[in-house]
Amino acid sequence: TPELAALLPRRTAITRASAGRGSHAQALAANVDTVAVAVSLAGRAAPGLVERLLALAWESGAQPVIALTKADLADRDPAETLAEFSALAPGVDVLLTSSATGEGLDTLAAVLTGTVVLLGPSGAGKSSLGNTLLGEELLATGHVREQDGRGRHTTVHRELVPLPAGGVLIDTPGLRAVGLQDTGDGIEQVFAEITRLAPHCRFADCAHQTEPGCAVLAAVEDGTLPERRLVSYRKLLRESAWAASRDDARLRAQRTAERKAITRHLRATYQHRDQRP
Repeated sequence: TPELAALLPRRTAITRASAGRGSHAQALAANVDTVAVAVSLAGRAAPGLVERLLALAWESGAQPVIALTKADLADRDPAETLAEFSALAPGVDVLLTSSATGEGLDTLAAVLTGTVVLLGPSGAGKSSLGNTLLGEELLATGHVREQDGRGRHTTVHRELVPLPAGGVLIDTPGLRAVGLQDTGDGIEQVFAEITRLAPHCRFADCAHQTEPGCAVLAAVEDGTLPERRLVSYRKLLRESAWAASRDDARLRAQRTAERKAITRHLRATYQHRDQRP
């Protein structure tokens, strides 16, 4: 039976908002160097989900990589999808891969260094990709539905296995939803083209909504910035800001509870002292 030898401090942590009404974060992985975001080409790839996963990766301090999986089963020209995701992921390697044909796997293995975590929805081919990188069938795989290209949760817990060339690989269950915590810095890196335009706005506090002289809105007007990118940027920033305010409220409630506990303790102490003969 494996025994816990030591608990290392977290130098990086990939967290998402926990399900339900609580404000606590759920850790997906920690002390990770590289985040491999798996996107299946066998179905409709969702840019919005990828942007969320990239925000988590950048915020954690890890380096993201996008693996476009199942290139042999692509519904459309893989080169078009490669160009699309390269445009929405500045500073990120985007690679076409296929576990069936071996396409792109040597290149992917070369950029996956240190501790690597695989993230993506069910049916994205994370476990198949992991098995190919490992050189043996260590991770369970399953079938995907033809209707929507999604799979069942074959991986139901996180697995950590050593890679043949060094480092370790963490396989994770498929993600149905990715709620953001306070992820402002990560979002700014995902939408680097908007971050670069912002200093050219007329107002320093421009929110890129309806302000005159907004360089971001001008870029949307002239077609150099896709409107979808700005809509997604606004949405993720709102969610991140709401999560931050929720965390602040939780901390305020925690501090209030602590102060009340101290007050009750002091009151009980004074009452006990006053009652002594």
